[in-house]
Amino acid sequence: MTGAPASAAGGSGAKPVRGGKLGTAAVNQASLWNIANILTMVRLLLVPGFVLLLFHNGGYDPVWRSFAWAAFAIAMITDLFDGHLARAYNLVTDFGKIADPIADKAIMGAALISLSILGDLPWWITGVILARELGITLMRFWVIRHAVIPASRGGKLKTLAQGTAAGMYVLVLTGPLATLRFWMMMVAVVLTVVTGLDYVRQAVVLRRRSLAAERAAVARTAEALNEAAGSPGAVAADAGASGTTDAGAAGVTDAGVSGAAVRVSGGSTAVEPAVRARDGAEAER
Repeated sequence: MTGAPASAAGGSGAKPVRGGKLGTAAVNQASLWNIANILTMVRLLLVPGFVLLLFHNGGYDPVWRSFAWAAFAIAMITDLFDGHLARAYNLVTDFGKIADPIADKAIMGAALISLSILGDLPWWITGVILARELGITLMRFWVIRHAVIPASRGGKLKTLAQGTAAGMYVLVLTGPLATLRFWMMMVAVVLTVVTGLDYVRQAVVLRRRSLAAERAAVARTAEALNEAAGSPGAVAADAGASGTTDAGAAGVTDAGVSGAAVRVSGGSTAVEPAVRARDGAEAER
């Protein structure tokens, strides 16, 4: 397969290494036209195809709904493989990072909304799931400056439950299978809510830790600057650069620090007005 130019892909075009065990020099070397991205684009193209098949002939034809189920199943299967291939063979690209979650939510959102329009799925279920997905996506952008929230095992189970339940609703099922799909959807709704709350908790904790680390780093920097400013060596250097030095047996130094007297006597240093001004500024801050 002929890939795009390395400059367009964000890398040098180097071949990926099997197993994904790569050094830092191999990062961002994947071509845009790799198998993971192609699977993602196929999933995006399947969304309108799935909707057309589902609504064909009134939306209640068992044969056409079976075709729609096949398109939905292919889309969900590609979702399982593209991410794994991207990580295992170093095929991660900026396009994939953006397109993959969009494709995931597009196919699931299309299925839920279509099923609710047809009257097969209650609108409250569609609302709960879509609100959770949209809310978590916005929350990830909210905390992305501080940390990245990793995908949890519960989130993966949620995706599997949603896909299984929605696929069962696409098919025309009756009797015990219709009852089973209802309870499968209830499991998906519960997992959706529980994992959503867990992601919120993780986001709050990660943001607090990041802000605390930033404040601690600022405090350490300010403390280091204050220590450097108040050290005898720094004062002596500043005095020698800006004032006049009169070295005698008593070691008295007279330097102008904004008109203030800096006296060094017997090895001890006193920085009177400058130190008081600095301490006042720290107290106000």
